[in-house]
Amino acid sequence: MSDSSGIGPLFSDPDCDLARERFGRKSKAMVDKRMAVADAVRDLVDDGDYLATGGFGGNRIATAVLHEIVRQQKQDLGLAGHTTTHDFQVLCSGNLTGRGRLLSRVDAAYIIGLEARGLSPHARRVMESGEVAICEWTNYTLALRFQAAAMGVPFLPVRSMVGSDTFRYSAARVVACPFTEGRFGAVPALFPDVAAIHVHQADRYGNCRIRGTAVSDWFVARASHKVIVTCEELVDDDVIREDPTSTVIPFYCVDAVCEIPGGSYPGNMPYLYFSDEEHLRGWLLAEREAQSHHLWLSEYLFEVTHFDEYLERCGGQQRLTELRREERLTD
Repeated sequence: MSDSSGIGPLFSDPDCDLARERFGRKSKAMVDKRMAVADAVRDLVDDGDYLATGGFGGNRIATAVLHEIVRQQKQDLGLAGHTTTHDFQVLCSGNLTGRGRLLSRVDAAYIIGLEARGLSPHARRVMESGEVAICEWTNYTLALRFQAAAMGVPFLPVRSMVGSDTFRYSAARVVACPFTEGRFGAVPALFPDVAAIHVHQADRYGNCRIRGTAVSDWFVARASHKVIVTCEELVDDDVIREDPTSTVIPFYCVDAVCEIPGGSYPGNMPYLYFSDEEHLRGWLLAEREAQSHHLWLSEYLFEVTHFDEYLERCGGQQRLTELRREERLTD
């Protein structure tokens, strides 16, 4: 192996000119983009697409979209594993015998682990099976790949990762600085086919507000060719106009807007509700054995028609009220 190039596969073409042509064909009209999650997934997520998800870890997950992707049995998807915890666990549910192969390739920075909660047994089985191609990155360098795409450049230089095993199994390269002749890592731009991002507020056109840290979602929305937004609250566009500086994702990036109160459950939504640790623990326990895993997925995913029904099966508004108390917003 040359020490100037990683040996990992490159799943997404970093050619910014080709991406620019594709973005140029996308409508920038300010039109009503409200639709049901099932319709958004059916119309905007195609087999073979490369998917990026918003949020970070268990925070602000677009759970409703992930459930629908699995239920509609989308196949052969790529995924940006930028600290994907429960979202990765959900998508791995599509890699089950008899349901095909939902995930076929993953750019991995942080997957399988649900942080302090432990490892997902099923996600681990999926990755150890060898049926999913993998390329390694750090969280930082994977985020920089989105940033490069959002900037419209084919790569960005980094000081990190070079000389490590992560670099070896990545698709990064070493380049010489044209000014100092120093050696830097070069990470390629990442242009996802579709992104799913959950936000606090959005209007019908797709202008979005996020409370707390937006992590990499500013870049993900601008790097992705199609964007599905789910929101806790759909607000009138006049509300957005009253404080335009609070808009993190602008309407022209967004293709679908779906109002889903509680849409990050069982993850947490900053300032609104805490994560459901009991439910997440139950999911991890159920995954230990194939039979219990299938029963769990049947009850909470495969036999559920829409996300509201999933919430009801998990305790409904009473459970969400308890989680709001845990977030210390109410007494």
